Amino acid sequence: MGTPGTPAAVTDVPDRSAAFKDSTSVGLGLVPLGLAFGLLVTRSGLDWWWATAFTTLIYAGSFEFLLIGLVVAVAPLATVALTALLVNIRHLFYALSFPLDRVKGSLGRAYSTFALTDEAYALATGERARSWSGRRIVWLQVFMQVYWAAGATAGALLGAVLPGSVTGLDFALTALFAVLALDAPRDRRGDLPTPLLALLAAVVARLLFPEQLLLAAFALFTAGLLARRFATAGEPRHA
Repeated sequence: MGTPGTPAAVTDVPDRSAAFKDSTSVGLGLVPLGLAFGLLVTRSGLDWWWATAFTTLIYAGSFEFLLIGLVVAVAPLATVALTALLVNIRHLFYALSFPLDRVKGSLGRAYSTFALTDEAYALATGERARSWSGRRIVWLQVFMQVYWAAGATAGALLGAVLPGSVTGLDFALTALFAVLALDAPRDRRGDLPTPLLALLAAVVARLLFPEQLLLAAFALFTAGLLARRFATAGEPRHA
């Protein structure tokens, strides 16, 4: 918030500039991923503007890739809704620790909730983000959506020009999450057990529930975090 007598647009500039710098590393992954998404949209038989509509109005990452097939197949609305729930159910856990309380105004909170993605959560809940203002968090989410939507639109428009043999763009999402996963332990140096617990949950889910790996891994990871929380409830916390 600005000081009395200071226009909000002026006080917003530092937060916007800082958010842009915060978003650049993730943007390097979102743009090529958006290009891949746009290419997939046009090569699935849909008009280019579907890419813009999906990334602007839905903005759900991996679900958008699934939605292309659902739209092409004219899937029932109930099927689309159920798929969206299963793919994005992890966001229920994100909301428990995302700093939405710092965001001021109903419009800002509504957008921040809408734009709560894996990448935004990873950056906004890190150690360095504890002092970030609500404006900085919202601007961070705005820039991330711009990267995604712009990349998807460009990919869709260039779909008829780029050769069909382009490879590697589909690996952008995996590479992006790999970078975020490597940054997490470095950002939380005193919390090494958490990424180890996540790795263990993924391995167990892969071995026991290969057909439902994502949901099983999230369930095991959540159970592990709760168990650790209860086990260490009486221990002193270190700064």
